[in-house]
Amino acid sequence: MKSILALAVVAALSGCSIRQYALDHVSDALAGGGSAFAADDDPELVRAAAPFSLKLTESLLAENPRHAGLLLAATRGFTQYAYAFVQQEAEELEEQDLMKAAVLQERARRLYRRARDYGLRAMALQQPNIALELQRDPQRAAARFGRTDAALLYWTAASWGALIGLGKDNPELLAELPVMEALIDRALELDESFERGAIHTFLIGYEAARQGASGDPASRARAHFARAVELSAGGDASPYVALAESVSVPQQRRDEFERLLRQALGIDVDGDPENRLPNLVSQRRARWLLSRTGRLFTD
Repeated sequence: MKSILALAVVAALSGCSIRQYALDHVSDALAGGGSAFAADDDPELVRAAAPFSLKLTESLLAENPRHAGLLLAATRGFTQYAYAFVQQEAEELEEQDLMKAAVLQERARRLYRRARDYGLRAMALQQPNIALELQRDPQRAAARFGRTDAALLYWTAASWGALIGLGKDNPELLAELPVMEALIDRALELDESFERGAIHTFLIGYEAARQGASGDPASRARAHFARAVELSAGGDASPYVALAESVSVPQQRRDEFERLLRQALGIDVDGDPENRLPNLVSQRRARWLLSRTGRLFTD
């Protein structure tokens, strides 16, 4: 409500400098307001409210296109919404309604692409030619960003990775894997403890697709899992779900798969109020994966 009232004030101001000051103030407030959703205990309420928040962010960006905080908020918000409320539903529907699932998957792709593009816009505020430079030499381009950019690198990589994951039949998207990899690896280098191990959790699922790395992909994934659990003090359900899905299933370790998912479901979502909603989303996926155990394992 405060943001809406502030927007009305901004619209009424005629002086350019005063208007920009007010616009920056509102933009700062909205960019820093994501924690309220993360602490919510009602995913369906957030699902209904998130589109308004995302469109409000885009409306402000139309007036304030170079606001770094808003661009990051858009990157983060569209990625989270697409994963929690669009892609997950699409996967759950595949066995009942393939056509509807395909429609939702295409919507998720569009949302991830929008998130990725906002991330690139935010990166371009510091490095104007970043999109081209990432294509030419991903690691060198990513190395230009510092510790304060870890969140931007992470969310841009997360949206990009999810987009590629939903476009595995698209050679052009697959060719962008090295760019996404450079961003997430740089984020890990800058701040491995970001959001209590979120980068390590991401890499649990990515190691199997990494090209040219030494060692066993499953062993690398398990190392990321151990670090993610350590950094989150065992209070984050997502590493357990990621390892069960990305390693236990390919290795056909059914007992491990079920144990990990039960551990995820056993986490007290009220133990860490600031991470309540992400844990609820992960636990929903854990229940869905458990319901498919018979289909995922040959024994």
